[in-house]
Parts: sequence; structure tokens; C-alpha cells
Amino acid sequence: MKTLALSDFLQAAENGPVILDTRPTELFKAGFIPGSIHVPFGAKQFDEWVAAVLEKETPVLLVAETGSFTGAEEGLKRLGYAVTGSLEGGFEAYQAAGSPLDMIIDVESDELMMDIPFDEHLIVMDVRKPIEYAEGHLKDAINLPLTDLRDPLRISAVEEKDNLYLHCGGGTRSVIAASVLKRQGLHNLRNVAGGWKKIKEEPRAEIVKEPGILN
Repeated sequence: MKTLALSDFLQAAENGPVILDTRPTELFKAGFIPGSIHVPFGAKQFDEWVAAVLEKETPVLLVAETGSFTGAEEGLKRLGYAVTGSLEGGFEAYQAAGSPLDMIIDVESDELMMDIPFDEHLIVMDVRKPIEYAEGHLKDAINLPLTDLRDPLRISAVEEKDNLYLHCGGGTRSVIAASVLKRQGLHNLRNVAGGWKKIKEEPRAEIVKEPGILN
């Protein structure tokens, strides 16, 4: 894999490739190259999640933790993706250069519960799989699994005034989804820390099950 200096890496990113940041999710949330898509390398579902958010023909520029470049590259190539280069010095090199950063803001589940009654533009976006959603979800939550994030029709329903609160089961898929939505220009979003595991414990949570789903 070709290692690119920062200026060459950023120039290459302007010509079609997607920056894929495979660092741990907590590190990614704290700061990342704007426009990056996040899938954490080492997650059991790495293959599934990459396939959900990236078209096979999409060339990839890699940002990875030190020591995991080779593993991440091999994993992507095994899935059929072309890795065109990686950032020399990793994200630390980008940060040290004083380049612009993006980040993902966490909110706690109790804060979400407080906001729901008073924010008419609030949308809860549940990015779990449909079967997970059917087994229990917040009232009025929209189900938008990772596999639907590339569907322009689904995304076009979101308006600029909407305040998006994203959650999944535990907190990783929602960050992946947030990175994809940000790349598409939707920045008015929050990630619900702990995901459904925390939300379902909230006393004020109105939980709905789909017909046919038993307790």
C-alpha cells in the first residue's frame, strides 16, 4: 500500500476516493478528517459494516491506528475494495498540522428523553436492523439501517431544520451512520451514547413493538 504525505493524501481525496477511518470509535468521535467514513477495524462486524456503507467500486484512502494499517488494508482487499493509499503518520499527522477537524457529539439517553417533548424538529433515527427495531423501539423513531444510508430517497426525507438523534444497539453503528450522513452534508446530529441498551432503561421511554413480535 502506498503511504502518502498529508498534502498528497488530501489531494488524492479530492479525486474520488473515500477516506475510511478505521480507528476505534471513541477516538473517531473526538476528531476526524471532515468527510471521513468510520468503520472500526477489529470489530467482529467489520466486513458487514464496510459492505453496508461503501460501494465495492469505491476506491479507499485509509486512516488507521499505528500497527493496524496492514490488517485493515488486507481486510478491505479481501472484500474487494481497492486501497489507493494510507496517510503517513496516521491521524496524528493530520492533527499536528493544525488541519480542520470534525467531530461527533454524544448525548446521554436521559438528555434525549428531556428533549423529545419540547423539540418539534427532533427526529430519533434508529439505525439497527429491522428485526431489532421491530422487537422494540422508541415511539415515532425512524428505522434507517446502515444498508439504507446509500439510498438518496431515504436521506432526502431529512430536512435541514431537523435535529437528528442517532442510536443503534450499543453505540458503534450509530457513529458509522453519523459519519456517512455528515459526508452527505447532514451535520445537525447527535449520537446517543450507549444506544438502545441505555434508552430502554429510561423510565420515560415510550417503547413500541411491531405487531407479531412477542415478549
